[in-house]
Amino acid sequence: MPIISFEGPVLTKEQKAELAAKLTKATHEVLPQMPENAFIVVIKESSPDNVAVGGKLLSER
Repeated sequence: MPIISFEGPVLTKEQKAELAAKLTKATHEVLPQMPENAFIVVIKESSPDNVAVGGKLLSER
């Protein structure tokens, strides 16, 4: 089973559902031999206090 991993900001339940559906559909289009129900989507959320770019927390940018 292919695993699709997404790391990003905190999302609503609705956003997670939409993201999972669209990632699954797009990957299935590239790998049509795999049924859509074979794909696993893992969403890892990080608050802006837990991510830094260029040495600055996103919450401080």
